[in-house]
Amino acid sequence: MRITLRLIGIGPGGPRQLTLQAIDAMADVDAFLALDKGAVKSGLLDARREILEHHAPQGYSVIEIPDPPRDRHPADYDAEVRRWHAARADLIARILTGQVGDGGVAAFLVWGDPALYDSTLRIADDLAARDDLELSVEVIPGVTSASALTAAHRIVAHRIGEPIHITTGRRLADTPAGADGNQIVMLDADLAFRHTADADDHIWWGAYLGTSDEILIEGRVGDVTDTIVAARAEARERIGWIMDIYLLRKTRS
Repeated sequence: MRITLRLIGIGPGGPRQLTLQAIDAMADVDAFLALDKGAVKSGLLDARREILEHHAPQGYSVIEIPDPPRDRHPADYDAEVRRWHAARADLIARILTGQVGDGGVAAFLVWGDPALYDSTLRIADDLAARDDLELSVEVIPGVTSASALTAAHRIVAHRIGEPIHITTGRRLADTPAGADGNQIVMLDADLAFRHTADADDHIWWGAYLGTSDEILIEGRVGDVTDTIVAARAEARERIGWIMDIYLLRKTRS
């Protein structure tokens, strides 16, 4: 069974951050696949539907796939993520063979860029390795939340000649010595910089980048931490979900 699967990067949420390449890639899709993360995060699906209403061909279909449960605090994080990805792949394989069919084109609209802290490409690799599927995977890059953050704050992500370290909140404390000059931190539900940064470090934080709900806060860590914590909690309660990111910069001695 031959099926094309497109992973279309749609940026961090703003519909005007969609690229022309992404819009073109939607033109002949038979079914758009969406992992349903429950009522609390239904706004994520609503945002995708808004994009499809503007750019997808008439008569497009959306297939919602219940996201398998996941242990958020496992003893073995890597093993739990691999198990979760495999469960997702099994569900998607059944949809592709049963509802898309031979010669069909399916697509995922992927937040940000498919290559940066997103699992969809790994799941696509799993599907492509299966004997019962002849899967052609196409990847369309998207605007990253990192570039949206720096654009929104009107800053360069690094000082002259300095490197950038991109990591997650879970791994922020593990940043090697000398790599913490400029850190872009993603997937940080606990705002780990509160425990790792010096009060004199500078932070540029943003949430819902490129959307009407965009929030931007920047300043000395010691001055703005409480403001970020409060803004994040309020927005999450009001909207039901949050996507945020920040740049953390060491003060030069």
